[in-house]
Amino acid sequence: MPLKSLDLIRDLIAFDTTSRESNLAFIEYVEAYLGKLGVECMRVYDDEKRKANLYATLGPQDQSGILLSGHTDVVPVDGQDWTSDPFSVRETNGKLFGRGTADMKAFIAIALAYAPEMLERGLKTPIHLAFSYDEEVGHLGAKRLVEIIREMPVRPAMCIVGEPTGMDVIVAHKGKRKMRVHVRGLEAHSSLAPKAVNAIEYAAELIAYIKGVARRIEKEGPFDEKFDLTHSTIQVGLIKGGVQLNIVPNSCTFDLELRHLPDDDPVPRLDEIKAYAQETLEPMMQAIDPETGFTFEDIGTNYSLNIDPGEDIVALVKRLTGRNDHGKVAFGTEAGLFMERAGIPTVVCGPGHIAQAHKPDEFIALEQIAKGEDFMSQLTDYVCGSG
Repeated sequence: MPLKSLDLIRDLIAFDTTSRESNLAFIEYVEAYLGKLGVECMRVYDDEKRKANLYATLGPQDQSGILLSGHTDVVPVDGQDWTSDPFSVRETNGKLFGRGTADMKAFIAIALAYAPEMLERGLKTPIHLAFSYDEEVGHLGAKRLVEIIREMPVRPAMCIVGEPTGMDVIVAHKGKRKMRVHVRGLEAHSSLAPKAVNAIEYAAELIAYIKGVARRIEKEGPFDEKFDLTHSTIQVGLIKGGVQLNIVPNSCTFDLELRHLPDDDPVPRLDEIKAYAQETLEPMMQAIDPETGFTFEDIGTNYSLNIDPGEDIVALVKRLTGRNDHGKVAFGTEAGLFMERAGIPTVVCGPGHIAQAHKPDEFIALEQIAKGEDFMSQLTDYVCGSG
C-alpha cells in the first residue's frame, strides 16, 4: 500500500525551520491544510511574534482526548557535509534524506496525513495537535504552550510525543540542568602573569573538577539498566575567553549541562561544583584581587520523564504499536514538560531513530514511515470508535 504522508513530509522538510529562523511559514502551511478540513487553529506566539506554536482539535471540542505533540524546529546544518540539499527530500535506497526527516517532521506529517480520514469517519475521542517552536534550544515554545493548556477548561487526558524512538514505547527519559559559569579575573600584561588572575586558567581548573565528577558518576552511579546510557552525565560544551595571547584574560565563560536520571537529583552535584569553586579556587584568586571569582547562572531546566508503566496511555500505545515492552532513553523531549507542568500522562513514541538525527545526511527509513502510518491508522480506528 502506498504511503500517505510522503508528499507532506517533502513539503514540511522544504521549510527551513532551524531554531534561529522563524517558523511562521511552516505554521501557515499547516493552518491552511487544516483549514481546508474545517479545523480551527490557535497560535501561541513568542514575544517577538517571529515564531508560533500551533494547537488544534479534531473532533469534539468538549472532551479531553489524546494530544499528539511534535516540534517544528530543526538543528542547524552549518559546517556539516551533506551530499544533497538538506531542505529538499532525497529518496535513495529506501530512505528519505533531509534535515528534520527523523527529528521530527515525519511524525507531524503522518499525523496530518490521517486527519482527513479521522474527520470523515467521525471522532468519538478528540485528537489534539500541538506543534511547538524552539524545542532544540530548550523547549521554549512548549513551555509557553503548556501554560495555555493548563488553563483550558478541557485539557487533553493523555499525550504522545512523536520523537524518533523506532516506534518503541518510551516511559522515561533523562532531565537536563544547564548552567553558565562566569569567571572574573584580573588582567595584566602576560609578562606579569603571576600578579594577575587568569580567568581561563581558573575556568580550566573548575572544568577539570567537573570532569572528575563525571568520571565518579560513571563509576559509582546511580545506575538504571533500562536506560540506553545507564547513568547521569555531565559535560562542558561551550567556552569563551581571552582577547590575545599577551594579555592575561580577565574573563571567561563556559556552559555545562547535567543530564540526569529521573531519580538522580541534580542539585547536590551542582552544589558540589559551586562549593569547589567558592571554597577552593576563589580564595586563591582573591588573595590577588578580592573582586575576582565565580558567578553561576541557571540557563535552563528540561524536565525528566518517568511515567508509571501501568498508566492507561502506556497500555494504549503498546496496543496501537503491537508491543508488550517499554524502554527508557537518554535524550530529552517535551514529554516531561507535559507531565510536570500540565499533569498530562505522556509517553514518547515515533518513527525514525535518534541516531540518524542532528548529523549530515539525516534520514528516516521508509519502513519506519510505514510503521508510523500503521500506528496512526490504529489510532484512527481507536478514536473513531472502531478500534
